[in-house]
Amino acid sequence: MRSFVGALLASLISATSVLALDPPTGPVVLTVKGEISNTNAGDTAQFDRAMLDGLKHRKAEMETPWTEGKVTFEGPLLREILTAVGATGTILKVRALNDYAADVPADDARLQAILATKLDGKPMSVRDKGPLMLVYPFDLDADLYNEKYFSRSVWQIKEIEVGR
Repeated sequence: MRSFVGALLASLISATSVLALDPPTGPVVLTVKGEISNTNAGDTAQFDRAMLDGLKHRKAEMETPWTEGKVTFEGPLLREILTAVGATGTILKVRALNDYAADVPADDARLQAILATKLDGKPMSVRDKGPLMLVYPFDLDADLYNEKYFSRSVWQIKEIEVGR
C-alpha cells in the first residue's frame, strides 16, 4: 500500500509541475491576469518571446485591412495561451501598449486566432503593430473578414485580462 501511495504522490507532483508556468528569462511581452489558475509572477502569468514561441503556433498567409498585399503572420494560437494559464473566464479584455482595449469572447480562441509574434518571418516591432497582434484566420474563413473581427484585432498587445 505504501508503494501505491508513494507512486500516487509522485504522479501528482509530476502532473502539478507540468501545469506550472516557468518565469520568463527575457523581456516580458505579454501579461495575462484575471480568471487564471497558472501564474508565474504574483497573480499574473508573464510571457517572453521564447515562451510564446514554445507554444503550439500557426503560420498563415493572408490579406488584412492593415497590411499591403498578402503577408505572413506567425505566432501561438490564442487557445494555447489560454490553456497555458488555465483560463476559466468567458471574456478577454485585450489591451494595447497605448491602453486601447477590446473585449474579445474567449470562444474566439476556437477560430484558430493567433497572437502573431512575427510578420513575414521577422519579429514584430512596435512600429509594425508588435510586439503582438491578435490575428483572426481570414485565410481560412472569408466570413471573418468584417468589422466585427477587425475591431477585435488588437495590435501592440501588452496584456490580456480574463474575466467572466
